[in-house]
This record gives sequence, structure tokens and C-alpha cells, in this order.
Amino acid sequence: MRQTLVTSALPYANGHIHIGHLVEYLQTDIWVRFQKLRGNRCIYICADDTHGTAIMIRAREDGITEEELIAEMQRAHVRDFAGFDIEFDNYGSTHSDENRQLCEEIWASIRQAGLVSEQAVTQLYDADAGTFLADRFVQGTCPKCGAIEQYGDSCDRCGAHYSPAEVLNPISTLTGVTPEVRSADHLFINIERLHDFLHEWTRGGEHLQPEIANYLAGHFLHEPLKDWDVSRPAPYFGFEIPDSPGNYWYVWFDAPIGYMASTMAWCNKHGENFDDWWASEGTEIHHFIGKDITYFHTLFWPAMLKSSRYSLPTKIHIHGFLTVDGEKMSKSKGTFVQASTYLEHLDPAYLRYYYASKLTPRVDDLDLNLDEFAVKVNSDMVGNVVNLASRTAKFAAATTLADAYPDDAGLFAQAANDGDAIAEAYEACDFARAIRIILAMADRANQFIEHNAPWILAKDTAKADELRDVCTIGLNLFRQLAIYLAPVLPRLARQTGELHGKPIEHWDESKTPVLGVAVGKFEHMMRRVDRKRVDAMIAQSKEDEPAEPVAESPAAAFDDGGAALEAEPLAETCSFDDFLRVDLRVARVIAAEDVAGAKKLLKLTLGLGGGHERTVLAGIKGVYQPKELVGRLVVCVANLAPRKMKFGQSEGMIVAAGGGDKEIFLLAPDDGAKPGQRVH
Repeated sequence: MRQTLVTSALPYANGHIHIGHLVEYLQTDIWVRFQKLRGNRCIYICADDTHGTAIMIRAREDGITEEELIAEMQRAHVRDFAGFDIEFDNYGSTHSDENRQLCEEIWASIRQAGLVSEQAVTQLYDADAGTFLADRFVQGTCPKCGAIEQYGDSCDRCGAHYSPAEVLNPISTLTGVTPEVRSADHLFINIERLHDFLHEWTRGGEHLQPEIANYLAGHFLHEPLKDWDVSRPAPYFGFEIPDSPGNYWYVWFDAPIGYMASTMAWCNKHGENFDDWWASEGTEIHHFIGKDITYFHTLFWPAMLKSSRYSLPTKIHIHGFLTVDGEKMSKSKGTFVQASTYLEHLDPAYLRYYYASKLTPRVDDLDLNLDEFAVKVNSDMVGNVVNLASRTAKFAAATTLADAYPDDAGLFAQAANDGDAIAEAYEACDFARAIRIILAMADRANQFIEHNAPWILAKDTAKADELRDVCTIGLNLFRQLAIYLAPVLPRLARQTGELHGKPIEHWDESKTPVLGVAVGKFEHMMRRVDRKRVDAMIAQSKEDEPAEPVAESPAAAFDDGGAALEAEPLAETCSFDDFLRVDLRVARVIAAEDVAGAKKLLKLTLGLGGGHERTVLAGIKGVYQPKELVGRLVVCVANLAPRKMKFGQSEGMIVAAGGGDKEIFLLAPDDGAKPGQRVH
């Protein structure tokens, strides 16, 4: 059994968690849940990063002590993480006795190795605020590329790292004044002495993604490494350095040691040996971080560990930033969304699934496209995965599952075999690939249910055995999906365990069907994303305008000022009999594909229930992706005469709103509608 220690970057105790932060914590939580589901021993460790000038200034502004500030912020962080089903084995603080103890121990090791020197440092000082300015409190022009409005430690445009004193045209973000230049003695670590080790460790191919190793080689390791400034003079909120009174460890010295301190706190609670986790070849150590803190985790942190007796990371998993609708998160546009604001409006399972469907092992940025977000969740999860349970559980609730697994033409066995590929994808942090395999399984399962139509079998008491067999197959295929999705959607896994009367506890349960058990009452597992709630969340997040509440009345919810009516006049009045001649039916998209040579057409195979299918050529290409459509419900004109077109014959029409090639909105029934039902 593998023993693995996993960490996420420590959130800073100066602000609340937002949806950009959640990319990392959800990625880590999914990976940890997968490891635990596989039967591996894995602990997830995190803590608040609590030291630095920013905390001191914020506490001063709020009129409270630093300790009160960080305690209040930790409560908020823990609450927000729990709201998204992120489970830490220990969530600590860098302002702890364990962290002070470990900082002193590692500092002594670095001192003993002869890596520490004292140098006079020219620093920027804000006389109005009465403090030296930390990197993030200085803004100005990058000394390397000339980009304006860059922070005092690094440039967003060219990636250069520098000291605040090197910034051109600096200003203090605390007061807006031009800071003074003052000198003070600082302590430095000479990591150039470890250059050969760092070059070998970063280029080894196992600890870092290839693009990160190449970045380090091209930007830092191609020349001598600069000494690392690890102290700050008073006033400073942090740990005073025992052998250098009046100086404090810089926050980036004690923050990564916080991983170890939080582990020590967990060990003390559970009677574990700390060295078994941080000084043992038998334990893997995995860090998950954002690309903005690559420098500290891939050079300074390994150097600190190498100089002490502790283990080096097995792997550092680095991810990109979050964009929303292709742009940086923006407070003015309302796309800088706090985690707590999201939870007021939307199900956390939506974001867990959406992020998982986008995350790969690469360092690419992840884009939250709000239109795609709603469509993807509704189509993939509600219309495909959860729909499989809702279409079968209600017909099985009055009976038990079959004692022997019926013939399903190999569907269960195929899904069991797919588990190995899904596991490989999860292990590699390629969650997007895992989701694609799972959705293909869901498509096959829904096609089976569509073909065997338990809603038809339930009407004939003579077919009770056949109905039981179909439900046994459908619910076991759904349970396999829930097992494979358990790292992403833990609530769905719990609900599935309750439905079958058997909790999901291990990955390998996907290889054995559940038989002979009574099926519980089906409870609603996931509702469709309501776009009005997405819009309300964005409105609430805007700094410059108040949020509009979600409208409760039909008139308020859909009031568009008559714009749609002005754009297209109403058609001439028709008789009721004329209307009845149009047979509108609920249909499920069984398959969808591009039409070769056609600019606007997608070929859809629609299931209308009872074994009836239609092939429809729909002009929605470019607005909807084929894979997004499979499994969702649409409204079809079922009695439209077949029409011979250039690219094939179309046997019906799907109903949509909109007035242009790029403004198309498919109409869909609410949850509970079934293929074949007539729209009246």
C-alpha cells in the first residue's frame, strides 16, 4: 500500500477564498480522494499562511491584533473549503508552536552547512505607514522589460524576478506615496552552493512537468543563482530569528515549512511518527501549487530540504491560472467570485465537475466559460449520468435487484475494464481524460435503457422479471459511473450508496455488480444549472453595482423589455386544430456528429422512446459541440415530413430560439420529462 502525503499551497490569511483559488484545492482534493478510494494511505495537509507585513497592516486597519485577524480568517477559509466538499486531514497555521520548532531546526541545519551570510540591503520604506515595504506593497515599472504596474518581486509580462529596490518609478500600495530608500542588514542563504543539486533534481524528469523543468533551466539555472534574502527587520509579524534578534524570517521561509508543521500537528493528534512522513523513503510527498509560486517551490524549498535531514518532494504538480470567459477575473465585471458568494447561488458539485472536466497534467490556464458551464453540467451530469438513475430507480423501488446479473451484451464488463484507464488518468492528474471515458460509458448505458424502455415494461405485469433485469443492469451501470466519479462528486457517491443500500468504499467495487438488494427510494441527486442563478452570482460579485435578486415571479424573471418581440413580429393567428397537427415530442440526443463539408449542420440521432428514432440535420454547428449534446433532452417536431438535403435526409426538426447563426438556444423540458412524451 502506497503512503502519500499531499499538500496544496497555503492560502494567505489576508483574504478570502475565491473561485480562482479553488482550481488548486479541488484538483488536489480529487487526487487525494482517488488515492483513498484505491485503498492507498494518503493524508491531505494544508494550513493558513499567516505571517508578513500584509497581515500586520491589515490587522492595524481593522483595529484588531494579528492573532485575532488570522483566527477569524482561518474560520472563514475552513468554512468555504468545507462548502465545496474539500476534506483536509489537518488544516493548521504557520503561526504555531510546531512551525516555530521546525523553522528553528531547519535554520540551524542551514547555518551548520555554512550557507548563511549577512548583507546590507537597500530597501524601500514607507514613512507614512512606518514600515519597510514587502514585495507585494510595491508597484512600478519592470526593470527588465518596462511593463508598468508590476509588483515588487516579479513581472507578469516577462516573468523576471527582482527586488523591490530595482523597480522603476515605485509607489507604495499602502499609502500611494513614493517610498524612501533605506538600508538594513539582512540574512541570506547562498543557494548557488546547491546549483548542481538543483540542476540535477529539476531535470530528473520525475519531480516536475517538462515545461516547468525547461522554464527553470532557461530562466534561472543557466546562470549563477542569486543569494536568497530570508530575513526582514522589525516591525514584522512572524517568528523572530533566535540567533539574530530584531530580525524575522521572511514569510517565504516559514510558509513551506508550514506543510511539515501541519503534518506534525496531525501526527500529534493521531499518535503517528512524524519522521515516517517527512524523513522516510517509504512516503511519497506531492505538492500541488499554482505557476505563480513555481520559483519558491522548485528552487528554494528543495534547497532548504536538502540542507536538512528531511525528504525532498516526490512530485510538484503545477497548474495554470483561472480565466473567466477568456479573460482575467475582474471585480468590475463580476467574474472575481468569492467562494462564499458562489455557494449562495450554485451547487458546489457543478464547479467540481466543470473543473475536473478541464484539468490536465499540463500547466495550461483553465477557462470558466459561463455559457459552457451551464450547458456542460446540464448535459453531462444531469441529462446523462444522473438521468440513468432516475430512469430506472423508480421502477425498481418496489422490488429487489436480480440475484444473478442478467445478460447486458458486455456493458458491465466493458465498464469494469475501463476502470484501469480511468485510474491511470486520475493518477496522472489528467482528469479531463478520465471524464471523457466515464461519459462514453454513460452514453452506452443510456442507449441500453433507451432501447429496453423500463417505462414500457412497467405497464405490463407479465414483464415484471424483464423489468427487474433491465433495472438491475441500469442501476449497476450507474453505480459504476458513481464509483468512477466519486473523487469528483463525493455527494453523488454517497447518494448512490444509499440508493443501493451499500456505501461506495473502494474503487474495485466497480468490478462486481450489486445483486439481490432492495433498492431505496430515489432522491433527487442533481438539479439543472439555472442560468438566472449564474447571472445573479455575477451581479452580486460586481463592485460597482448591487446584485439583483433571483426573480421569484414569472414576469420579473423573464422581463426583457419587449426586445424579443420588437426583433421579430408575431406570426399570423392559427386555429387550435392547426396547432394540434404539429406533433412536438420530447427526445433524447443519442448520438451527435459533425456533417462533413457542412458549415452549419450537425447530424443528430434522436430517441423518441419506445424504440423510435429520428435522424435530424440541425443548423447548430459552432454554437453547440457534438459531445455536449449527447444525452440531453430536446424538443423535436416528430411528424415533419422527411426532407432531402444536400448532406443527407433530415427526418424532423429540433426546436430552438434565437435570431442568428451565433444566437441559438435549444429548448429543453424540465427534469422528469421522458423521451416520447408529447408537448402540449
